[in-house]
Amino acid sequence: MGHNHQLLEDLKGPTMELTQAVPSVMAGFGRLHSAAMADGEVSAAVKEAAALAIAVVKHCDGCIAYHAKAAAKAGATPGQVAELLGVAILMEGGPATVYGPRAWQAYQEFAAAREAA
Repeated sequence: MGHNHQLLEDLKGPTMELTQAVPSVMAGFGRLHSAAMADGEVSAAVKEAAALAIAVVKHCDGCIAYHAKAAAKAGATPGQVAELLGVAILMEGGPATVYGPRAWQAYQEFAAAREAA
């Protein structure tokens, strides 16, 4: 299991515990997520790749893992992901040159796992 797979696995328990503690908040977030990521004028794949780029700017490793997995699952292409990571680097500068490669690695990890399945 790769680093990003393990990261998501490590977050499962605490996320379930928090969901039990504040179920209405987490359910509300879930509904917001579903609405924001639904296919529309912009495909879910591109939205997930954009969320991955935003995760780079926010310096959120959990977000990177989650959206890298979702981008791969939704069918975001390597080119789409790479270009949006380039935009994140443009907008964030130096720190994104650290988190951008992390996001790229995460996307590749999940895309490879998806192809192997």
